[in-house]
Parts: sequence; C-alpha cells; structure tokens
Amino acid sequence: MTVIHIPRRLLTEEPGWAQHADVVVVGSGIAGLTTALEARKAGRVLLVTKTSLSAGATAWAQGGIAAALGPEDSPEQHLHDTLVAGVGLCADDAVRTLVTEGPRRVRELAALGTEFELADDGSIALTREGGHRRDRIAHAGGDATGREISRALIEALRAVQEDPGIEVIENALVTDILTDATGRACGVALHVIGAGRIDGLGAALGRAVVLATGGIGQVYASTTNPPVSTGDGVAAALRAGAEIVDLEFVQFHPTVLWLGRTAKGQQPLISEAVRGEGAHLRDVEGRRFMRDQHELAELAPRHVVAKAVVTAMADTGAEHVWLDTRHLGAAFLEERFPTIVAKCRSYGIDPATDLVPVAPAQHYASGGVRTDGLGRTTVPGLYACGEVAWTGVHGANRLASNSLLEGLVWGHRIAVDLTENLAEVAVGDPQPRPGPAALLDPEAGRYVQAAMTAGAGVLRSASSLQTLQARLATLSQERRSTVPTPAAWETTNLHAVAVTLGRHAAIREETRGGHWREDFPDRDDTRWLGHLVSSLDPDGILETTFQPMREKS
Repeated sequence: MTVIHIPRRLLTEEPGWAQHADVVVVGSGIAGLTTALEARKAGRVLLVTKTSLSAGATAWAQGGIAAALGPEDSPEQHLHDTLVAGVGLCADDAVRTLVTEGPRRVRELAALGTEFELADDGSIALTREGGHRRDRIAHAGGDATGREISRALIEALRAVQEDPGIEVIENALVTDILTDATGRACGVALHVIGAGRIDGLGAALGRAVVLATGGIGQVYASTTNPPVSTGDGVAAALRAGAEIVDLEFVQFHPTVLWLGRTAKGQQPLISEAVRGEGAHLRDVEGRRFMRDQHELAELAPRHVVAKAVVTAMADTGAEHVWLDTRHLGAAFLEERFPTIVAKCRSYGIDPATDLVPVAPAQHYASGGVRTDGLGRTTVPGLYACGEVAWTGVHGANRLASNSLLEGLVWGHRIAVDLTENLAEVAVGDPQPRPGPAALLDPEAGRYVQAAMTAGAGVLRSASSLQTLQARLATLSQERRSTVPTPAAWETTNLHAVAVTLGRHAAIREETRGGHWREDFPDRDDTRWLGHLVSSLDPDGILETTFQPMREKS
C-alpha cells in the first residue's frame, strides 16, 4: 500500500497573542453551541468558530431532529431503526444513550425557544423520514429546522454574552491542537482574519478542548456541506495523536438537485422529508424503481436509496433520476417545503408541475474522531461531538435526522463531564510537537477533490482506490508550499482526510452501509464485523488496525 506522509503539525507563523479559558470549544453548530452554553457551569468558556456563528452545517439541515416523542413511539423502536440503518456496526450502548436522552433534550431545546411545528393539540408535530418506522421527526419552518435551531441557540448564547464566563471569537480558523509535555490537549492555535477581533495567529489556551467542527464534505467535488466543511477537526485531531474510526463510511444523500456535470462545491439538498411526505423516485424512463428494492420503497435507509439511484442511472445511461412531487400539490409543497421550492424555482424547476432532477452527492461522514460515552477522545483533555466525532451511534450508515440529536445529546454529556472533573485538571503549557511541519499548495485542493470523487465516491474498487492513493502521494510530494495561508491549511487538512478515508476504503473488502465496493459487493460479517482505526506515528505515517466488534452478552 502506498506510504504517504501526513504532517504532524501545520506550517505557520509563531503565535503573537494568547487568550485563556477553562474550556475551548471549536465550532458553532448544534454540538458546539450546546456544549458552550452548558459548559459555563464548568468554568470560563471560549467559543471559536471558523466564520460567523451561523455559518456551519446545522443551519443547512432541512429535515429535522429525530426523537421518540409520539405516543405510539418509544426509545426501543428508535433504537431498533438506528441499529438497522447502521448495518451491524453501531455501538449499542451509544445508541441507547442517544434514544433515551434524546426526547428530553429536544423538549429542552423547545423550552429554550426553538419554534418547532406544532400539532393541533399543541404538542410537537412529527413526520417521517427514510429508515424510520414511526413518525418521530420534529421540524421547524417547514424545511428550515437547522436554521431555526441555530437561531435559538445563538440567541441563547447572545443573551449570556455579558456573562464573563463566556466569550466568542468569530472568523477563527484553528490550525492545530496544542498539547503539553504529557500529551494532554491544552488549547488550540488559531488564525483570526481581519473581520475578527484579533488579527493573525494566536493561541486559545485552556484545561480542555472540545472539537465540534462539523464534517469533511469539501474533500469531494460535490457535497451538500457548506464551504467551511474542510475536515479541519478530523485532521487536527489526527495530528495531535487521536484515533480516527470508520472514515470509509460516507453517506451520499440520494436526492441532491442535479445542476449538470460541471456543478461543483455545495449543491442544493432535496430533503428526505420530501419523500417522507409521499414523493416518488423515477428513472428517466418514468419507472418507480424503489418499489423493487426495499419494503419501505422511497423511505428505505439512505445507503439503500443512494445505491438504487446509482444503479438506475447506470441502467438507463442517465446522469440523474427524477423526484416526482407533482401529486403533492403546490399549496402543500409551498407550506411544507418553502425553502426547497424556492431553491428549485430559482433554477427554473417548479416541483408542483415539473419532475425534479436529482442525483447522489456527499452528505455526511459516519466516522470521525473516536470518543467514548462522555465525548472524550483518545487524547487526554480533548473532546469531540457532532459530525467530527465517532461516538458509535451511526455505524456504517447514519439514520436520517439522528445527526442533530447526536450533537445535542453529546454536547450535554461533555458539559456534565467537564463540570464534574475539570477543577482537578492542572493548566499545561504547550510544547512543540515532534515531526515535520508541512503544507500543500492551495491549488492542490481541486486535485484532491477530483481524485476523491473518482476513487472513493459512491462506487469504489481496488483499482479506483489504488489510483486515488497514487494521486494523493504525488500531490504530497509535488504540491508543497512554504507560504502559510488559510487556503493552504484547509487544503492540507483535506489531503489528510482523503489519505485516511482512502486507506480505510481500500482495506475494507466488503460492501456495507455507506461503503460500496464493486469488487466485493456483499456484506461480510465473518471478516469485517468491526472497525478500522487509524492514528499517526511520530514520522507522520498512518497506522491502521482492524478492531473486531465485541461479542454481545
């Protein structure tokens, strides 16, 4: 297998200033904001975010947040559906935590000011999405749930910003996690651009660091993720010595608005909730192909639908399929999905009268930085929650609308652990990390994206993954840079994520969940019922091991 060196630290200038806190939270989606608000009980909190408070992936979440809130539902049923979607690789204890604590956390979110849609009796209205056998998706603003949750949390944050126990720095890109002489996380190095309050590279120092940096979507040419999702948290944790788990399991959302083969970057999502309300998928010849694929048809788990869409495209030689919403009617669509309808119409497509062209695009990373049930990573003092983290909840494929719930539940759990234990932690001094510092030229970013899309997209094979590794190795050798800039840091992070994901995808010789190997088309519990775990050695070489699942008692 191709050996590729990943830098143990990014090439930067020396920090010119320092801020001090007890807890440094990186990211301002549902996970970061929840952690920051709750962690004030543990001490002074410094929240740093890459651009503005509202620019993360949470605000883009259309469908909703899943929880067993209905009278005909239960945590046990939610657990069952999550385990089925995870295809054997979920951590049962983590899923049980999610589904049992989730309803309380969602009700607390409503009490905080989140204006969920309500039923006639005043309770939270619930709908259904793929993989769920009960109505358990709470939503807001029709198809603007994430935006409403983000608004409520940001308002709650601003209401306490006069509190000396919390401070926010926006427009701050974290370059590396700082560690002390014992290897414990003691802060982050960050670059604050002109729109922030402090210019240039500095350090945010604390007793603990919480990563809530979101996803890795920009490692692909097309994604539903916002531009800020460049895998910064995964890459920084890897450089700091943390373990990365199951990064090969990438969820490709089956219904992303198809804008032509030249469309790149963030693409418009057509929420799974549209199919939950009765929309149909048709191939370009008009056939409803999902009825032959799964008993839940269009509401099958996402990896099932994405594979069926790709197969239908291959069978017809088309570059997309159709989402048929015409029978739902203009009035219903405009009320239930105002954002989606407006976006489609901006491209000349009216969902009330036209078939909507859709195709899969990268959507969510089910793997990430390994954490335990309290959000603690394998690096002391470093926590992670939200999409950047691997809690064991999602297994090989995330169940729809469990992502917001995971960030909410683990944000609370991290804050509780910090409150109970942080006072005993001594403040450490950052120490230089052994190993070379390096950067990739920002122009290498588009080559990383092209290589990943071709080599580790929806369909993968030994041949495609070997080509991917060779291209990534060439980039690391020939596209070096000595000029530290935000674009160079992001590109280097994308490259580290791509190397790790590609390594995992090449090793796992089976098809399971979000990982589809054309040359190994079947699920293989005999050889692959377990997790791939990677970390960096002192020279920046990726070491990957397979850890079998523990037998259930």
